[in-house]
Amino acid sequence: MFRLAHITDPHVGPLPRPRLRQLFSKRATGYVNWRRGRKNAHDMDLLAALVADLQAQPHDHIACTGDLCNIGLPSEWATSRVFLEALGSPDTVSFVPGNHDAYVRGSLDGLLAACGAWTTDDDGTAGVFPYLRRRGPVALIGLSSAIPTKPFAATGRLGAPQITAARGMLERLGTEAEPPCRVVMIHHPPHPGGASSGRELKDAEAFMAMIAEAGADLILHGHNHLGSVHFAAGPGGKPIPVVGCTSASAREGGPNRRASYYLYSITRTEAGYDIQGRERGLTEAGLIDERGPLRLRPE
Repeated sequence: MFRLAHITDPHVGPLPRPRLRQLFSKRATGYVNWRRGRKNAHDMDLLAALVADLQAQPHDHIACTGDLCNIGLPSEWATSRVFLEALGSPDTVSFVPGNHDAYVRGSLDGLLAACGAWTTDDDGTAGVFPYLRRRGPVALIGLSSAIPTKPFAATGRLGAPQITAARGMLERLGTEAEPPCRVVMIHHPPHPGGASSGRELKDAEAFMAMIAEAGADLILHGHNHLGSVHFAAGPGGKPIPVVGCTSASAREGGPNRRASYYLYSITRTEAGYDIQGRERGLTEAGLIDERGPLRLRPE
């Protein structure tokens, strides 16, 4: 059995005061939004407690699906690295970026210069997407949907070259004598309708069409700060769970919006892989505890 943890959207703080010249961009509206509400929505003490609880649970690897940053300031890149180091070594943690990590042009390059080790492909290349990392019976395919956007927009895009490269990886893995469990990591919900207008993955249809032909076993995402399970159609109509996790630092909201992380147990069977999931996170009592199983099969 292989145990995989999924955590996302920590929005690591506190956010340092930006220099005036750094606000001559989309960062100006982002900084105002952070001051007005985001700084209270994301609790760093809660995030630290959640990570401590995760580390206390048996796991073999951690998938982190983006939004380490808030407005892509250079000062946030070192903070993001400290957070990833707290999760684990680059060998035991895989990271893909989110829209806040690419907040303005150049932000993503700076973040990957600091945190690229957590995106290293098995061939040694870092900061290039998609990447492939094989860990035991699991193959992690990391995609980047992070692009800079205009103010008040948070869309993502993979682009045809990345989708084509991901197809090649998934197809090659799927034709091996003993195919690994193929886990795809992406920040934006990758299915049409997965996020509201202005926040969606622009080429979701192209991505889902590729998945329908190439297949996968599990797709993990963040972005919505909402716990969700969708099912994509794989080859032959086989349902593939597409699972979104809540923000790891969110104190407020309903049961599927408060901070949590997911734990997956992946076991090889004669028919492929049996994947069981469960959630741990902030409860109504203010404690971090078990929140129940994930429904990873259509009813």
